[in-house]
Amino acid sequence: MNKLTAASCELCESDGVETLWQDRLCRIVLVEDHDYPGFCRVILNRHVSEMTDLDAATRQRLMRVVFAAEQALRQLMQPAKINLASLGNMVPHLHWHVIPRFADDRHYPGSVWSEAKRAGVPHPVDRAALEQALRGLLQAAAE
Repeated sequence: MNKLTAASCELCESDGVETLWQDRLCRIVLVEDHDYPGFCRVILNRHVSEMTDLDAATRQRLMRVVFAAEQALRQLMQPAKINLASLGNMVPHLHWHVIPRFADDRHYPGSVWSEAKRAGVPHPVDRAALEQALRGLLQAAAE
């Protein structure tokens, strides 16, 4: 069984690759993945492994952030699909993967962790526009 403590957890020790937005509850980071330029993670800012470890209000707030990330990526990148995943098998620290998917990406229609089906065509994301969209959506959600 993989039981990490906060002291040995990579998500506790690091802000992530590139923080796009954050508040006291969580942060949205842009994952450095050449094949999936808009791949984001929403990472809880404390060491918790399961959604049911959170009270209902905190779960709702976290999911508002996940949905805002999804909405911003849909608006900016217009993917065929958005994949949402909360696995935590390797790093048992609550985080959500928000991954824009395209019919011509390396793994479509399989998961991004499956065997590649083709070379794939990366779809660039405008980081500044993504940050601005997130700020607008999350400011509106907080009011």
